[in-house]
Amino acid sequence: MPDIVVALGEQALLEGFRLAGASVHAAETDDEVRQAWTALPGNAAVVILTLRAAGALGAVLADPHSPMTVVLPS
Repeated sequence: MPDIVVALGEQALLEGFRLAGASVHAAETDDEVRQAWTALPGNAAVVILTLRAAGALGAVLADPHSPMTVVLPS
């Protein structure tokens, strides 16, 4: 399977990424963000995060085995 780009966070901020081919995982609460993160597909190479989603994940993002992440500017 080819590597994919995932967008994770508030749906209203991420809908445009679907048009660019990203797999959008809407998560409106901190708990939903953490659940979505643990359910990421194994071929997720890059994860685009909203600022709120990045805050919910905190130190998890420092794990060297995690996919590369990019946080959207506010």
